[in-house]
Amino acid sequence: MSEESDLEKTEPASERRLEKAREEGNVARSRELTTFVMLATASAGLWFAAESLGTRMTGALRHGLHFERASAFDPAHMLSQSGLMVLHALIAIGPLFAMMVVAAVAAPLMLGGWMFSTKAVAPNFGKLNPLAGIGRMFSAQALAELVKALAKSALIGGVAWWVIVDDIEAVMALMSQPAHEALPHALVLVAKHCALIAATLFTVALVDVPFQLWSYYRKLRMSREDVRQEHKESEGDPHIKAQIRRQQQQMARRRMMAEVPKADIVLTNPSHFAVALQYLDSDMRAPRVIAKGTELVAARIRELAKEHKVAILEAPPLTRALYRHTKLGEEIPAGLYTAVAEVLAWVYQLKRWNSEGGEAPRTPTDLPVPADLQYSPAASA
Repeated sequence: MSEESDLEKTEPASERRLEKAREEGNVARSRELTTFVMLATASAGLWFAAESLGTRMTGALRHGLHFERASAFDPAHMLSQSGLMVLHALIAIGPLFAMMVVAAVAAPLMLGGWMFSTKAVAPNFGKLNPLAGIGRMFSAQALAELVKALAKSALIGGVAWWVIVDDIEAVMALMSQPAHEALPHALVLVAKHCALIAATLFTVALVDVPFQLWSYYRKLRMSREDVRQEHKESEGDPHIKAQIRRQQQQMARRRMMAEVPKADIVLTNPSHFAVALQYLDSDMRAPRVIAKGTELVAARIRELAKEHKVAILEAPPLTRALYRHTKLGEEIPAGLYTAVAEVLAWVYQLKRWNSEGGEAPRTPTDLPVPADLQYSPAASA
């Protein structure tokens, strides 16, 4: 596969990329959905509150337009009357405004969820670049928005014309009605027309919401190189991880080598393997492996054992079995108790012979190792 195709953004956005987009204030939004929710809320509020709202507005209008000759010569009285009229109007339409505010806040949550990001409002001078602005004006996204706006205007304009023409007689009849009746009827007509237009916007939103989701996820798509880079960042650079592992292994090896002088016996293969054992009657139920290794590590274990005068015994089958079946710090397997006990007995006899003299102890040979614990290269692989 060519490198050019490898750099194409063909992979879906990962969870990490989506989360990063949210942190930057980049979420899917649909203005058509918000407009529909707000208009539908306003229509419902006007429909159910038309009578009470009309009564309150009529009272406020009547009170505000009430004229007394004395008030015409008193500016303070005129100001107080105006303020009172505005207060009555606000009280009348206050619940409807509150519903609209709730709708304006809740509508975006239906698509992108709740999101607060300071990065979205931070100054971005890159948006002032005229070349980038011209590019956005003639982009596929701008063309799609233009087509959508023209189609929406034609659809909503046609529906608005239809509902107004259909109710033209009811609208004209408002002029012959008393004010206290005309205003509630007018509000009902407005609510009806808004509801029909909202139904049209619902159709527009049904098309716009999937389009916005598709466009949003399309913009966040990743190339295969992006996926590899993100995986590297999340999992860590392999070279750095390998270096950390080497350092950890070196530290563990140094700690292990520091334990070799405390060993009672170092068993060897004689050259490829080395295992150091320690046994303390007060702290251990059975001897433990405190160091082990192969090749260069085994050679270093033997050197430390010689430097600190730790007994060394060549016992190839037992050494290989201990290396294969016992981890650092673990007690030896029960199947090797007999062989290791014979080795430790030889170690104690050797220490007494070195301090007291006499007949040298016999070096143990043919140490018993069960067949299921014997080491073989094929089994270790």
